[in-house]
Amino acid sequence: MFQSHVIEVHGVFAGAAIDAAGKFRFVAVDPRVEELDGSEWPSLPDVQRVVGGMLVRHGHVRMAAQPRRDQV
Repeated sequence: MFQSHVIEVHGVFAGAAIDAAGKFRFVAVDPRVEELDGSEWPSLPDVQRVVGGMLVRHGHVRMAAQPRRDQV
């Protein structure tokens, strides 16, 4: 049986990752990441990182502000 995981980046629903046979296949819903549709990844965090990186790199979403190290 397959299990799916929502891939959401800073409130943007980008698609789903389908867990099958130890690999995660990305199914794009957002046209901004459609070039990744059908790609396979070894882990769910890999899918999230790549999809998130693509959206951030292209300016579609903004990363949350991170505290500076001297503020932690």
